[in-house]
Amino acid sequence: MEEMVGSLATVLICDDEPSLRELIRVSLDGAYSFAEADDGEMSLELARRLKPDVMILDMMMPRRNGLDVLRELRRDEGLAATAVIVLTAQPAMREAALSHGADVVMVKPFEPHQIRAAVAEVLANRT
Repeated sequence: MEEMVGSLATVLICDDEPSLRELIRVSLDGAYSFAEADDGEMSLELARRLKPDVMILDMMMPRRNGLDVLRELRRDEGLAATAVIVLTAQPAMREAALSHGADVVMVKPFEPHQIRAAVAEVLANRT
């Protein structure tokens, strides 16, 4: 887990693959502060503590999957308005993620410019 939280908008990257977390961080570098979680439980713990502006949430993680995390976020009064971008390798998960409150669903693999655009979009829609 890595935390670099400051005055910039905070992005919580939740994925069990270190290389994907790094790709996302590098794709967004310079524009945001970051925190990272490598499983669902840590994702919720950091979200509650840091109140991120955006969560980038993988659907398949250990300890709690992304759908469970998303459900919990949307039930939590303090986190319900958090922008959530869901990542999935399974296109069939798109509808489930949207029905549980995801703002954007991106199917892996994706290009760096797509993640930058998605983060900018959800932040613009939340302000």
